[in-house]
Amino acid sequence: MERTRAAPDRRAEFDAFYAANIGRITAQIRAYVGDHAEAEDLVAEAFTRALTRWRTLSTYDNPAVWVRRVAWNLATSRHRSGAFLRRFLRRQRITDVEGPGPDRVDLERALAELNERHRRAIILHYIAGMTGAEIADQEGVAESTVRTWLARGRAALADRLRIDDLKEQQ
Repeated sequence: MERTRAAPDRRAEFDAFYAANIGRITAQIRAYVGDHAEAEDLVAEAFTRALTRWRTLSTYDNPAVWVRRVAWNLATSRHRSGAFLRRFLRRQRITDVEGPGPDRVDLERALAELNERHRRAIILHYIAGMTGAEIADQEGVAESTVRTWLARGRAALADRLRIDDLKEQQ
């Protein structure tokens, strides 16, 4: 009898966890990959994997860290396998399709050009709202390393955005 109650309770617990985290994790992965539909696919896959492991994951202090990490890893794998195509598409200018504003496009393009570690640190800190200590814990590095990644990422991002502004003014 207890088994039948435990399973629905776990399912309700997972459903609440999903509802509380899907939007935030999708936004973070979208910032990483630059495409909302792709981010939704990656996050859906990560949550599917979490559901199959929920009995174990539900005992973690913060299962969202696990889901985010899986989604990042899936995005990184997909990024590596499609790097050539993305470089080609980035060079193409599509002007007749409505989409995000120019500032957002510039930011996404600049983020995409950053070193992977710097991009990840910037997104986790500024979009996910994680502290340096939380990022260090997730990435398995020292907090000082995260501070370095953030500083270098901000500098590179500023340079890329400044260069884009200069190009537009000419």
